[in-house]
Amino acid sequence: MTTVEKQLWDKLERFGFDSKGTQLTFARRLARENGWSTGYTGRVIEEYKKFIFLCCVSPTQVTPSDPVDQAWHLHLTYTRSYWDDLCDNTLSRKLHHNPTRGGNSEREKFVGYYTSLKDIYLEKFGATPPTDIWQGNNERFSEISFRRVSLDRYWLVPKPRRSLRQGVLQTLLIAGALVCVQAETGAIFFIVFLVGFIIALAFRNNNKCKGGKNSADGGSIDSSGGFFGLFCDPECSSDSGGDSGCSGCGGGCGGD
Repeated sequence: MTTVEKQLWDKLERFGFDSKGTQLTFARRLARENGWSTGYTGRVIEEYKKFIFLCCVSPTQVTPSDPVDQAWHLHLTYTRSYWDDLCDNTLSRKLHHNPTRGGNSEREKFVGYYTSLKDIYLEKFGATPPTDIWQGNNERFSEISFRRVSLDRYWLVPKPRRSLRQGVLQTLLIAGALVCVQAETGAIFFIVFLVGFIIALAFRNNNKCKGGKNSADGGSIDSSGGFFGLFCDPECSSDSGGDSGCSGCGGGCGGD
C-alpha cells in the first residue's frame, strides 16, 4: 500500500457502525438476518471494510462476494452511517451500489470484476481472500433464488437436486424399503430404521450442505453431500444469480 492507502485503511479499520448505547448493533442485526455466528459475522464485516477499501483503490470496478454484499446492503439502510460517516467523513467520496441490468454480457462483466478483485486483494493485503467468505466464481454466480421467510412460522427443508448417483442410491433405498415392508417380521425394524435414518440425515445435512445464508458458521459448501450424497446437492449454493451481481465504485468513479 502507498502512504495514502494506508491512511485510508486505518480509517476504515477504526470505522464504527453504531452509536453509543445501541443494543441491536449492526453486527447483531447482520448475524440475525443471515443466520450467521457472531465470529463469522465479525469476519464478514472485516471483509466488507476491505471491499470498501478496494473500491477506492482499484483501477476498475469490483464486485463483492455474497456475504460481503449482505453487509453492504444492510449498511445502505443505515443512511446516516453510510452516506455521512462512511462516504463523506471517511472516504471523502460517494460510493454507489450498482446492480446489474441483466443478460449474458452483464454477467460476464461482473464475473470479470469479481475475478480481478481477488488479484488486487492479494496485492494490497498480501493474502488471498478467505474462501468461506469469498466464494469461487461458480458458486458466486450460480443460479439461485432467495426469499424473505419467517423462521417463526416456517420450517426450512433442503430441496433435493439429484445427480445420477444420488438417483440410483435413492432408488435402491426405496426398493429395499419395499422388500422389508413385504416381510412381516421386517416391518417394525424398517420403520425404526427409517425414522432413525431421516433424523440422522437431517442433522448431517445441516452441517454438510451449508454456506452463505444457510450456514451458522458461514462455511463453504462440502461437495460430498449428506449421507452418500443422497439428499444434499453437491452444487447447492448460497449466492445471488448472475443477474443479481453488483459493483463497487472503481478507481475512476466515486464522484457525485
